[in-house]
Amino acid sequence: MRLYLGLVHFPVYNKNRRAIASAVTTFDLHDLSRLAKTYGAKGLFIVTPLKDQQELVKRVIRHWEEGFGSEYNPDRKEALALATISESIGSSMEQIEGREGERPLLIATAASFRNGKPISYPEASGLLTEGKVVFLVFGTAWGLTQEVIENSDFVLDPILGRTGYNHLSVRAAAAIILDRLTGSYGNSPQVRAPGHEPSVR
Repeated sequence: MRLYLGLVHFPVYNKNRRAIASAVTTFDLHDLSRLAKTYGAKGLFIVTPLKDQQELVKRVIRHWEEGFGSEYNPDRKEALALATISESIGSSMEQIEGREGERPLLIATAASFRNGKPISYPEASGLLTEGKVVFLVFGTAWGLTQEVIENSDFVLDPILGRTGYNHLSVRAAAAIILDRLTGSYGNSPQVRAPGHEPSVR
């Protein structure tokens, strides 16, 4: 599977629908890295043009790859090894193309139906199954700008719950989306550690 994730901090909207660069949240960095590792993504791009935010990301990664964290929690080190800093979505696309030898399909996510070419979860999952290179981007703050949406190859259908409320964190939304696109639902055997076999109560 040739899937890459992007956690986009620019360009995104604020609550007044103005384009901004949002601040990096270390919780997002940790959790998106772990999601990427869990669901088999080949890389996670932390997209921000702000130098101070790039330095923050570098310090976090360095702590878990080289510092005390690398010995304290090797699993976290393994996940954060997938994270790469990038100044823009375009730069991320170029890096992916350099790795894969072909331009990735850019799929944007949004909390509501937006202009752009929509794609359903089964259709997007099919692209991955076919071996297509996919760059799936998530917006922080109040979501990706319309410019990003319109320049994407596809816009993934939003997550629709059972109420009209739709304000998931990017971490929660990414977990749901990745599970829908790549998760196993009993069609493949699961590897279980000894002593962790399921029990019926």
